[in-house]
Amino acid sequence: MDFAVYILFSLKNGSNYTGYTAHLIERIKSHNIYGKDSTAKHRPWIVVYVEFYLSKEEALKREKYFKSGRGLETNKTHYTQKR
Repeated sequence: MDFAVYILFSLKNGSNYTGYTAHLIERIKSHNIYGKDSTAKHRPWIVVYVEFYLSKEEALKREKYFKSGRGLETNKTHYTQKR
């Protein structure tokens, strides 16, 4: 099974969200359509970056990097749109 690490960009307020999942399409739908999770108030989201991994452990490690200080800087520099 493949795991994906993804970065979303909010068209509403320019924020980013990083996550991982084994079901990418359903997870993106969840962020944009279903549920009342923490991302609901920032809809709509667009996918700006995706990486695929063969193991959950690898995906979690990469997600953790993107949420770290250095990863956040990379995220802001490369995966946001200028308004």
